Amino acid sequence: MSPRISVVMPVYNVEQFVKSAIESVLKQTYDNFELLIVDDRGDDNSMQICKQFIGDPRVHIIRHQTNKGLAAARNTGIRHSLGEFVAFIDSDDLWHPEKLQRHVVHLDKNPNVGLSFSRSSFIDYQGKFIDFYQMPKLFDIDAAHLLCRNPVGNGSAPVIRRSTINDIRFQPASSKNRHSCYFDENFRQSEDIECWLRIAATTSWEIEGLPEPLTYYRLNHGGLSANLEKQYASWEKMIEKARGFAPKLLKQHEESARGFQLRYLSRQAIRIGDGSAAVKLFNRAMKASPSIIRSETFKTVTTMIAAYAQWIIPAWGYIAIEAVGQKFIGILQKLRISRDGVSSEFMQQSKL
Repeated sequence: MSPRISVVMPVYNVEQFVKSAIESVLKQTYDNFELLIVDDRGDDNSMQICKQFIGDPRVHIIRHQTNKGLAAARNTGIRHSLGEFVAFIDSDDLWHPEKLQRHVVHLDKNPNVGLSFSRSSFIDYQGKFIDFYQMPKLFDIDAAHLLCRNPVGNGSAPVIRRSTINDIRFQPASSKNRHSCYFDENFRQSEDIECWLRIAATTSWEIEGLPEPLTYYRLNHGGLSANLEKQYASWEKMIEKARGFAPKLLKQHEESARGFQLRYLSRQAIRIGDGSAAVKLFNRAMKASPSIIRSETFKTVTTMIAAYAQWIIPAWGYIAIEAVGQKFIGILQKLRISRDGVSSEFMQQSKL
């Protein structure tokens, strides 16, 4: 019998995390799945760790001949997959044990939904929960909202119908092997939002989220401001491509989307402790789209305060203020999750 879900996990230089990632998949309460580990030819011990699991008949390893990047690894996994649904997990993230079960129920009950995603809980570099969550809009998600806010949030959150992902399949003009693609391999960043946007803008499939934080998204350790600029350049490349398949969408929402993206990058600069970069990115966000302060006042104002505070206040003082603010926001997020019907027992169990 073919597996109902194909789980695609690209692996590249993640020896510190990949064992836990694989275990979180194999511990799923829904077990009719295959796990396709795509070896993207790193140079650490990641694959030696992965090979420890090949005794499980659900686990399969597919090897690239050379490093091709995350988009290509996901495409390889999809091409080898057998499931009715395709789930993605990055090899440094984790899943709640009930993630696949809840997505299967959601998709079975809602045949018009092509992409089901979950809220995500942040974990730190060591895998510790930090009581902070991605809190996106869950319903009535159109292409404009996805372009501006990316509610899916990260590459380990979605489970997608095969029929949905087939609807955005394309044949790249420059491909030597003439393989079908789903993610655009010209992108080394922003490949996920580019894919979700094509689903929202070019198909009739609906995108919906689950209120439970079923994905545990690991925050990178440290980082460089230069990487934020690379990320922004990749996002602009995605915008340029989107003009070709969704020109009306871009004409109406491009400025707002740019403002939200720059604000997001400002928050990333805050996280890595670069107050100067955070302020510059925030100011660029306001210049690109002043209206974001009206549409999302709280998040925009708190970003501004945090950016300028980190730039002005000594590091020890800012760290103390940040801890208090983060705890307060975490409490508000938990209250909202509870109002959405997620039990306190579930929230406690997710940390065990």
